[in-house]
Amino acid sequence: MFDFLAEQNAPICGGSHLNRREFLQVGALGAIGLSLPQYLAAKEAGAVKKDNDRACIMIFNLGGPSQVDLWDMKPDATSEVRGPFKPIRTKSPDIDISEILPMHAKIADKFSLVRSCHHDGAAVHDAGWQMMQTGRRFTGGVQTPHAGAVVSYLRGRKTDLPPFVVLPELMGRGGGNLPNGQAGGFLGKAHDPFALMADPSKANFKVPDLLPPDHIGAQRLDRRRNMRDIVEQAVKNFEASEDARLLDENFHAAFRMMTSEQARTAFDLTKEPKKVRERYGMNRFGQCCLLARRLVENGVRFVTINTFLTVFGETTWDIHGSKPFTSIDGMKNIVAPLYDQGYSALIEDLHNRGMLDDTMVTCLSEFGRTPKVNPAGGRDHWPQCFTVSFAGGGVKGGRVIGKSDPNGGFPAERPVEPGDIVATIFHSLGFDHHAHLPGPSGRPFPLVDFGKEPIKELFA
Repeated sequence: MFDFLAEQNAPICGGSHLNRREFLQVGALGAIGLSLPQYLAAKEAGAVKKDNDRACIMIFNLGGPSQVDLWDMKPDATSEVRGPFKPIRTKSPDIDISEILPMHAKIADKFSLVRSCHHDGAAVHDAGWQMMQTGRRFTGGVQTPHAGAVVSYLRGRKTDLPPFVVLPELMGRGGGNLPNGQAGGFLGKAHDPFALMADPSKANFKVPDLLPPDHIGAQRLDRRRNMRDIVEQAVKNFEASEDARLLDENFHAAFRMMTSEQARTAFDLTKEPKKVRERYGMNRFGQCCLLARRLVENGVRFVTINTFLTVFGETTWDIHGSKPFTSIDGMKNIVAPLYDQGYSALIEDLHNRGMLDDTMVTCLSEFGRTPKVNPAGGRDHWPQCFTVSFAGGGVKGGRVIGKSDPNGGFPAERPVEPGDIVATIFHSLGFDHHAHLPGPSGRPFPLVDFGKEPIKELFA
């Protein structure tokens, strides 16, 4: 998260350093956005293939849901493979899903499944997190940007809100001590996401970064509404430099968000009828889904929702079967119901508001689960084959792309890798996936790796 109140010295531009607290005392704000010259340069270079104004909501299912128990069931397999749940028919004639996702069944005509996703990364959570969100494994010390950071770079902000937001906060520990991929990477801190850092289901929910710090009163803030006064005083030692100009632009963007009525309104869930909030579910995930809809409605280009914050200390999709992890019963009785409710409400709401075609909703995870149930009655990590889904953003619903083998362990048809997933997101948003970004060494860096292609069947 881009934190203007951080104590540490931070590089600004061209290697200059300045203690942030010395020049800004008006709140921690995120994701500055892209200037018009940057956008025009990117468009001229071919990265922005066509003008569309689509947004993306990425739901990231921390823990790795079981494909065999949810979206790719194997009722004819042996009991140690098929597990305890039965498939049910859905609104799509081509999709059967688990009985523990009954609300998904009612909207199956609006989403499509990709049952042949796989990667060759380590079977640890954070390795999968970085691959699935950036399309690459981090190598050689280079951290590639999250798909939302690329959107921030190529499109920039279009309102007072940041272009890239993570709800409710950034991912925590994954066990592998690896970067999780939810950052701007080599594109820079300016394209890190704005992280909410609060639980929107709480009665006293407020967005910390939309409020001035406690030590700045309202009167003092009113006296300083002209952001240039703050910047000129803070950067007096280098006010004629390029750094000063960039700081001026950046702080104006930050100040604009903090003082924006539009931003306050977008984050204010009390504006929603009680019935709507309850439809999403009065829990952290459900209210994050509702908040994502409100943010997209108000101009945010990319929202990532972390269904959970870590795989430690809470019930998640990580169903190893024994404590401290989740059991299959825990998935059935806790995780699946809240996910079923929140996701189905989001898709229905976007559809009813006429927003679904302009908003891609993709549900990803770091991997799936082992085809065979383990001795503890759970399933372990399995990156060799798993299911992801797409809805909206030009995607045709009710389809199944790819196929796994009879045990759900390996792709049997149309294998799909993380780079293909990210290319599909970029395709929906109107980017040329063959284009390049300015890389960490100044050389062109491919938007997606060579050979990775959008899943065009989703759009046909």
